[in-house]
Amino acid sequence: MGYFLTADGGTESLRARVYDLSGTCLGSVAVPYETRFSAGARAEQNPEDWWNAFVQASRGAISEARVDPAAIEAITLATTSCTVVALDRNGKALRPAIIWMDVRANAEADAVLATGDDALISNGGGKGPVSAEWMIPKALWIARNEPEIFENAHTICEYQDFMTMRLTGERAASLNNVTLRWHYQTDRGGWARTLVEKLGLSALLDKWPERIVAPGGVIANLSAKAAGELGLSTRVKVMQGGADALIGMIGLGVAKPGQLALITGSSHLQFGVTEKAVHAPGVWGTYRDCVYPDRYIVEGGQTSTGSIIAWLGRLMNGTMELEALNRKAAALEPGCDGLLVQDHFQGNRTPYTDPLSRGAIVGLTLAHEPHHIFRAIMEGIGFGTRAILDAMAEAGYRGAEITIGGGAGASDLWLQIHADTAGLPVCVPASRDAPSVGAAVLAAHGAGHFATIDDGIAAMVRPGKRIEPRARETALYDGIYQQYRALYPALKSIREGGKSA
Repeated sequence: MGYFLTADGGTESLRARVYDLSGTCLGSVAVPYETRFSAGARAEQNPEDWWNAFVQASRGAISEARVDPAAIEAITLATTSCTVVALDRNGKALRPAIIWMDVRANAEADAVLATGDDALISNGGGKGPVSAEWMIPKALWIARNEPEIFENAHTICEYQDFMTMRLTGERAASLNNVTLRWHYQTDRGGWARTLVEKLGLSALLDKWPERIVAPGGVIANLSAKAAGELGLSTRVKVMQGGADALIGMIGLGVAKPGQLALITGSSHLQFGVTEKAVHAPGVWGTYRDCVYPDRYIVEGGQTSTGSIIAWLGRLMNGTMELEALNRKAAALEPGCDGLLVQDHFQGNRTPYTDPLSRGAIVGLTLAHEPHHIFRAIMEGIGFGTRAILDAMAEAGYRGAEITIGGGAGASDLWLQIHADTAGLPVCVPASRDAPSVGAAVLAAHGAGHFATIDDGIAAMVRPGKRIEPRARETALYDGIYQQYRALYPALKSIREGGKSA
């Protein structure tokens, strides 16, 4: 019987889990770490916190699973993407990591778009905008604003790659991350060399890991140092993972063309599987071989979703009682008595890709209570998802149902709101821990238990429940959605001093 150690390195914590070949989670432990926020929509973390959390959580999960550490065959990690780190020759961080939600590199993103390079086809079909979250804008920001850090960096990579180095000593990047966020394209020659050259950033090519490994591929065995810290054998193999949300597609069983995954947590990400490229304004992607060989992934995303609920909890100073709020919110009619939320609290990923857009709560009265705002946030996030699905449909991709993983799957109200605002059925697998399940599938596949990732999905991912959209509520939301779509251009016009959006 094979056992596999996984880690889901998220925005607020790292959770280690132990799985068997049936996809059953036997042990699970989370360890939090700090994110430091500052003006200019900046967000940073200490990479050493990731490693320390992984060691602590892994030892705890193995103990909870009551599995002999010698029985662990493989490790696979799913981590946040666009979390950029600059490392010295010894793999030590030269500065805090610039995490995915940090959008300080606005000017640099504009500079990337201004090159007009062919690699920009993944950004609205070449028309942009380019996201300030991505690798090249962030690396360019470091080069421009911290030139000594850039020059001294031996490696500029991501959270995933930092952990790979600590586990194995190997300098290897995930094909998943580089196709998703570094403008690497397997069907267009690989690295975006001309793009970085046009930016005067040719030195970056030597700082990126030279080895690229596809999800489920073997990177190396655990190093003696890492094995000692984890209490494991050096016989344990480390399999390549990737971005938490994309590995979550595997954990949701979303692998066939036409299927659509919605990964929820601090943010929302929408991913569809296609057999052909889809490039158009309002969508990110598509990315070939990003998750599955010879398949494309089309992408949309919302920067702040569950994090807005967390923000409301902080405003309520610890008095938020989710059960009571859900009960009261569920009794409200769609529209929350005239309340409407724009979900751009940390900028907008798609369909606008506008890092300067901000959140808004419109229609407040003295009669509104916390549960009105709570539900209005959920509805605003649902409308944001629908706007992305509409952009995908205009580009030529239309999903027939949504499969949800992550935090939103715990709320029956939020699931129903997603079904009603999108007008599509919502499916929730038996396990909502999609990135961890996906990592377990990759570990088992890489260890030789399954010939393909699809075979691993068939054996380890179990179906759960299905929520149908309600005709009356969907019709009501259709009208409110038009009001939601009117908010962005109106608020952008105000932000720009009355100019037309």
